[in-house]
Amino acid sequence: MASHDSVKKTLLVAFLLCVIFSVVVSAAAVALSKPQAINKELDRQKNILVAADLYKPGIDINKTFETIETRAINIKTGEVVSDFNVKTYDDRKAAKSPGKNIELDPKVDTGDIKRVASVYVIYLIKNTAGELDQIVLPIFGKGLWSTMYGFISLDKDLKTVRGITFYEHGETPGLGGEIENPRWQKIWQGKKAFAENGEMQLRVIKGEVNNESANAKHQIDGLAGATITSRGVSGTIEFWLGEQGFGKYLNTLRSELGLKAETSTKGENNG
Repeated sequence: MASHDSVKKTLLVAFLLCVIFSVVVSAAAVALSKPQAINKELDRQKNILVAADLYKPGIDINKTFETIETRAINIKTGEVVSDFNVKTYDDRKAAKSPGKNIELDPKVDTGDIKRVASVYVIYLIKNTAGELDQIVLPIFGKGLWSTMYGFISLDKDLKTVRGITFYEHGETPGLGGEIENPRWQKIWQGKKAFAENGEMQLRVIKGEVNNESANAKHQIDGLAGATITSRGVSGTIEFWLGEQGFGKYLNTLRSELGLKAETSTKGENNG
């Protein structure tokens, strides 16, 4: 009988410990959720500044970011979406939500993305006179092992690359993972995204760029031992700077700025 009571007490103690630990873990998760969200937002802002070549160690990221104008863009129409809460918007969730996403035709899906949100937030950086200095666009596409998330910045001419960053991916360290190497990212600065005829020509090639080549200004050194990742980056850039990505909005902005409209070699959005 004593043995039976002992078993019941043991089970009761185990149950109470489980309940206590569950409460502690849940409370910790709730307590940490807000700091985690703040840190995630801070990291996003940092990477936008990195792409714009504005990040310096020790700067006040929040204060620097306050000077940047955000806009919500409908990529299917190229129009700015008014009355839109950019602070709470999650484009990854929207890309999975019927009515908020666009299913892509494989013929134009150069980033192997499958579906995108219909709305994305972009960032306009202006000079002290209030004139456009550069524009930062979110980008993502498939590499060898993962979806690669980043930002690319274009100069006020909307042709010249000011910078690029990839901040989230699962590519092989030392190979495809070199997309996050600052030395490789620096190669992008000053490259031309569009050819004289208006076609999107920016590509990551196999091997090193021949600087004597007429196409050198549109080419980026390939990543050694990471051909598929390199192709994925090229496809990602082609998608987001093309008509199915931010192409329509960029042409609208070019019209506002009195610049020549550009074209793409790929088709329109499907969906």
